[in-house]
Amino acid sequence: MTTDIGELPSDPFLHCAFFYRGSDEYLAGTMDFIRTGLANGEPVAVAVPGANLTLVRDALGADAGAVLLLDMAVAGRNPGRIIPSVKRAFADAHPQRSVRIIGEPIWAGRSELEYPACAQHEALINAAFTGREATILCPYDTAGLDKVVLDDALRTHPVVIDSHGEGASTVYDPGRVLDSYNEILPDAPPDSTVIAFDEASLANTRHTATGFARSAGMTADRAIDLELVVAEATTNSVVHGGGSGALTLWVEEAQIVCRVQDNGCIADPLAGRIPVPPNRIGGRGLLLINQLSDLVRLHTTPAGNTLQMHFAL
Repeated sequence: MTTDIGELPSDPFLHCAFFYRGSDEYLAGTMDFIRTGLANGEPVAVAVPGANLTLVRDALGADAGAVLLLDMAVAGRNPGRIIPSVKRAFADAHPQRSVRIIGEPIWAGRSELEYPACAQHEALINAAFTGREATILCPYDTAGLDKVVLDDALRTHPVVIDSHGEGASTVYDPGRVLDSYNEILPDAPPDSTVIAFDEASLANTRHTATGFARSAGMTADRAIDLELVVAEATTNSVVHGGGSGALTLWVEEAQIVCRVQDNGCIADPLAGRIPVPPNRIGGRGLLLINQLSDLVRLHTTPAGNTLQMHFAL
């Protein structure tokens, strides 16, 4: 399946990969970016993992109050929520102004299961912000990240900044990255719970999922989140995926995994990643799923969808 996220014309949006090594290079690049924005009167947001957030906050000193500071390990735990809930949320809060955002969605602690969702997120930023007055800087730790991650960064960012300066990426191709990680997900364990569902059994399906979660040790509040996610995913299957589907549940590495398969095809790569106008009826199912899940992976083809959602216990 080849995904077309559009040719990116010359526009006011800039998406830059910042390759750094060590805290000195990190602070030199990020602080120059932030202080330039503040000097220009631009709203500035910084969403980076905890240790780097502390570096930035301490370096800003008295100016820290002028910058929105977010721990990406919390706000962006699920990469699928970063565009709608962090980056577009900040830009949309300043609709008539140019904004600056530092977003570091990939760090050494990201798992192999999470990384494909991170790479797809970086590829989709370009389409999500085309035409917007925004500059996004994405730091990449060249000492702590694998070569494949750095190679993908060159494909998902049209501009690259490192200790030698700034230049255009010669291999920029976000559609290729998006497609390459639209991959078949590993088989579910043989002892998984599998529930076939249709319109008549939606209520029973979500109640079964909640019971499974509670029996696995999930708290009551978090089980409500899981029930909402399962309800949205299975309803989408009934409405858009051929009228029926299958829900598979299992526990893996202190996580509950919910996998929904159907005969639909999610053709829009930005589905669930763009904020929905308040006056629009519907269209929030995938947004809700991304917001409440700790990780969302999707494999979609013209023959069907596999939507997999993870919840930490």
